Amino acid sequence: MSNLIPTVKNGSESNSDLGFKTLPSLSSWMDDIINKSFGNEFMSNFNTGITLPAVNVLDHDEEYIVEMAVPGLKKSDFDISLDNQMLSISAELKTENEDSNLNYTRREFGYSSFKRTFSLPETVEIDKIKAKYEDGILRVLLPKRDEAKKKPIKQIKIS
Repeated sequence: MSNLIPTVKNGSESNSDLGFKTLPSLSSWMDDIINKSFGNEFMSNFNTGITLPAVNVLDHDEEYIVEMAVPGLKKSDFDISLDNQMLSISAELKTENEDSNLNYTRREFGYSSFKRTFSLPETVEIDKIKAKYEDGILRVLLPKRDEAKKKPIKQIKIS
């Protein structure tokens, strides 16, 4: 269990009036031991095949820009779709080695995928959405409708 947030497991705060908390149950004590022994160190070399790329969302006067860091992919690896104001960006990459020698002592499967979904505001001009992939960065340009574009400041003269 986390050492950052103090919690009471399977007990109550009834003894806190006495200046100490109730002892945790055997099951929570075992959870703590197992998590300390087999925590992130055990999983650090385990590839789940699921990664979420980092995303920036920029708000410019004329458009929103969604930037996603996804190096090592090709344009054809991406699937970008729009359904009911929900923008979905996904990619699936399978690495297949055509190695006829099956006597290997270690081989890691090459598969990774992700899917990120964004709720678009009504002010996005859906018919004009564009995407480009360059230098490992996917950029989805979401133009704003005229009513959403920032208007210049109008000076009003006092009469």
